[in-house]
Amino acid sequence: METLIEHVVIRRQGGPEELRVEQLALAPPAAGEIRIRHLAVGVNFLDVYHRNGVYPLPALPATIGVEGVGIVEAVGTGVSGMHPGQRIAYAGRPGAYAAVRNLPADYAVVLPDAVPTEAVAGALLRGITAHMLFHHVRPLQAGDTVLVHAAAGGLGLVLVQWAKALGARVIGTVGSRAKAELALAHGLDCAVLYREEDFVAAAREFTGGRGVDFAIDGIGGPTLLRSFDAVRPYGMAASIGQAGGMPGPVDLMQIGNPRAISFSRPGVMRLMRDPALYREGADATLARLADGLQVRIGAELPLAQAADAHRMLEEGRTTGALLLRP
Repeated sequence: METLIEHVVIRRQGGPEELRVEQLALAPPAAGEIRIRHLAVGVNFLDVYHRNGVYPLPALPATIGVEGVGIVEAVGTGVSGMHPGQRIAYAGRPGAYAAVRNLPADYAVVLPDAVPTEAVAGALLRGITAHMLFHHVRPLQAGDTVLVHAAAGGLGLVLVQWAKALGARVIGTVGSRAKAELALAHGLDCAVLYREEDFVAAAREFTGGRGVDFAIDGIGGPTLLRSFDAVRPYGMAASIGQAGGMPGPVDLMQIGNPRAISFSRPGVMRLMRDPALYREGADATLARLADGLQVRIGAELPLAQAADAHRMLEEGRTTGALLLRP
């Protein structure tokens, strides 16, 4: 029997105003699925890219959002090891902006009692991203230097702490002195106020003129080429987003002579399509949370205010993670 459930839906791609609250029919979980009632939904820039069309969706209308924590309400046939009442988290499966949803059971990660709902809702996708970057894209070694843009954001704070736990030194860009203080309190070694300072010069000074070993750029636009200039010869730059605009085409001459660096454009959604890598990243994130990874929740809004959450994110008015509460 179908049930009417509150969803946040887009019927065409565009600005935050395209996010509309609707009552949609939800069927019972199919074979291999579970039904979960969300406790919290993580808001990520990936959701913005799905909404505005930078990353096209398979079909419209659609419910966006790729990360949530909830309670299992029902289990479809063929699902083993899961039962109603369990608290689970997931990432990588669109459809999170809803009070209740059906989810392929393979994506569900059963949570230990000691892991707070808010922490994992704000950290699972970001933790899997950090694991991808520091263990698969460029394995980080103790003593390495890392540049992180938007170091006080939800992903930035996770990347800073993860890199520090691996023994790296981290320099990060921030938009205000308050954000600098927040990032420094989470382990950042050097904060650069990018509106007042040249982050390339700061990165060079931080490394004694050499350049960082690894630059992680989620800003895009003209910032990406400048990030290349902050990297040492034979170091690496990774482009993981475009919060500041789509980067222009990158050709071999831009990463070759005289820079002589490596360049990566990794995709965490692609990684999470591999069940083994998804589980590996999720387990690594839970382990980091157990070891003391701090997840700052900058704001929580009702699910119906998803459009406001997107505006806050795009306008840089958030620190830490942003959650929606059904």
